Amino acid sequence: MVLEACLPTHLRAPSTTVARITRGLSGAGVYRVEAGGQVYVLKIGADTESLDAWRDRVALQRLAAQAGVAPRVVHHDEVRRAVVSEYVADRGFMARLATPLTRDAAVDQLGHLMRRVHALPLPDGAVWQDPRDAFAAVWVGLADFAMPTFARAAIDRVRAEPPPPRERPLVLSHNDPNPSNLVFDGERQLLLDWDAAGPNDPFYDLAALALFLCMDDATAARLIAAHDVAPATALPARFRYMRRLVAAVCGTMAFHLARRAGHRGGELRGDDAPTLLGVHASMSAGTLSLTTADGLWAFALALVQTIGAI
Repeated sequence: MVLEACLPTHLRAPSTTVARITRGLSGAGVYRVEAGGQVYVLKIGADTESLDAWRDRVALQRLAAQAGVAPRVVHHDEVRRAVVSEYVADRGFMARLATPLTRDAAVDQLGHLMRRVHALPLPDGAVWQDPRDAFAAVWVGLADFAMPTFARAAIDRVRAEPPPPRERPLVLSHNDPNPSNLVFDGERQLLLDWDAAGPNDPFYDLAALALFLCMDDATAARLIAAHDVAPATALPARFRYMRRLVAAVCGTMAFHLARRAGHRGGELRGDDAPTLLGVHASMSAGTLSLTTADGLWAFALALVQTIGAI
């Protein structure tokens, strides 16, 4: 495929450059486009995805952009299953969260962002899928993988744990608000990559943010309070459960990806596993990458290591 053909006419020029950024788990290709002094993102859907499913994703992305919670969509091409959106450069979101003077404001902004996401209308015909089913097949496929005993036991505990009753109605959930999908342009807090979006318990997104951003209970309560625009004195049991579930789901997927990337696994004690804070620090320092088998292995260990503490 000629990538320039996926662009709108006004962006096609001899000086336009298109460079791959990444390739997602779905098989979609993501590219950085520079044209006319502006930067855009081109995303090409996987060939295995149905056209109807692709159309639904584009409609949802446009809806989120109109609500100010996702980058603006500039162009889409059904034939090539391509979407061009504005490029949003992050201007220090993680730094804001890590700095005591700006931390509370950053947490509040995250809560407000998720409230706006969860206020979006659910697509017609959208069906809730139990997050526990999302990794069941992958977990079975890891039966012969040399996973540490503590990790396998922790994930098994979450899989066997009965969920607390649902307290809130289903909402449109982003379902993957990890740090790489959060950008702050100096004014707007936005979410990238809406491929996993769909109906879910609102606590799922909030729990994922609390987990990935290493929030303590007081900070997590502040996040929920900002989302609800109401005081939150204690963390609901459903929220605590969702943190463990997100850790188990994402840890399982990271183990799967590490194995696929060539990692052979191994045994170690839970006390010797890396922490999420340590993984974040290593990624920031450039000594660890989630594009490598070792990076994915460390990330999986760090996620699963949190289960016992939450």
